[in-house]
Amino acid sequence: MSQNCRLIMALAMTCEAKYNRKSLGEFALTLPKPLEIDDRYRKQFVFHETWLRRFIRWGLMQIFRFIMKLEVRGTENVPLEGALIAASNHVTNWDVIPMQLALPRTIFFMGKAELFRIPVIGFVFRNGGAFPVQRGERDAWAMQHAREVLDHGQTLGMFPEGTRSKGRGLGPAKSGTARLAIEAHCPILPMTIRGSGEFFRHFPHRTRVTVTFLPPLVPVTDETPLALTNRLMRAFASALPEELRGIYGNLHK
Repeated sequence: MSQNCRLIMALAMTCEAKYNRKSLGEFALTLPKPLEIDDRYRKQFVFHETWLRRFIRWGLMQIFRFIMKLEVRGTENVPLEGALIAASNHVTNWDVIPMQLALPRTIFFMGKAELFRIPVIGFVFRNGGAFPVQRGERDAWAMQHAREVLDHGQTLGMFPEGTRSKGRGLGPAKSGTARLAIEAHCPILPMTIRGSGEFFRHFPHRTRVTVTFLPPLVPVTDETPLALTNRLMRAFASALPEELRGIYGNLHK
């Protein structure tokens, strides 16, 4: 869907005219006071790998080669084409870096909307594959954009827990990841990250980080988002040590 079409749809959904009958049989068109249109409809977002995105990835590889010793397992489980949701456990804000450096595909991420309001950062993020989400509320725009990423056959990166566990183990998962996979009829690639919580703690020694790709989960007929979410979290638990399984330790057993 083009950017102009999306803006027109937003206007159509938010604008409404009301007719009020006045005395002497006259009709007056009463327009509501100006409504605020979501500014994201006016921005340009990409659904492909850009030169800026390639440059950023290259730069991160050069920097983190001195910070991180990355071990990648299970690359044979990664689908190289078609819509895909790459779902990972979430320990720290650094998770996105080993996640992207390990996966041989461009990942499109949600990012907190506040960062996109800074002009230069917003430009870099939008052209690097990121898009804003309003945290703490049901953000229909962000979910629609995520669906468009999948409609373009790209990889959407998500953290089902929704927030960082900070090393305390897996926390309660939200069903948004599973819901998108069911609606888009695409597989979920579970991946676990271990060691990212140790970044910079032993500098100048490099931090050992292990990324493991598990077999993709394909939604089955009539599977509910909750059932698929539980399957996903059990997959995480099966690949993590007991101390990192959190509330899903019993599910794994």
